[in-house]
Amino acid sequence: MKKLKLNPEFFRRHFAVCLLMAGLGCWFGYDGLVSYPKTPAAELYEKIEKAKAPEGYPLEAFKRQKIKSQYGFAALCLVAAALIGINISAAAFFRFEYDETSFVYDGKRRMLGEVKSVDRSQWKKKGILKLVLEDGTKVVLDAWHHLGVKDFEKMV
Repeated sequence: MKKLKLNPEFFRRHFAVCLLMAGLGCWFGYDGLVSYPKTPAAELYEKIEKAKAPEGYPLEAFKRQKIKSQYGFAALCLVAAALIGINISAAAFFRFEYDETSFVYDGKRRMLGEVKSVDRSQWKKKGILKLVLEDGTKVVLDAWHHLGVKDFEKMV
């Protein structure tokens, strides 16, 4: 039986973005938790705005708002890193094997004759193949995520 394998280019690109988002999340978090709180408000204003604060400007409110912004950016980046990591993990743990007459999906061997319909509407543009089996099971194969999908598509 042939097995689908995780596409190394897909993994590298997505893992790099995952690391980037995690790094940015840590950077923003450090600014919001450590750097901004210990910096005097007037100095923080000058650092961010590249100018002196106007007379009577509410510097402490400015500082509080900037700290909150850093918390928000940190949270967004860390959530993005987690979602990308989950996506990579799902692709890495996806198991699909096939031969000329059958395939194994979700731990069950199924005959090619059990495929009720094949949706190739996204095949040419995105390399996505959707199968619907007789029992209603839907199988989505993505040639960007896994090597071997193109060979399987030719058989179906």
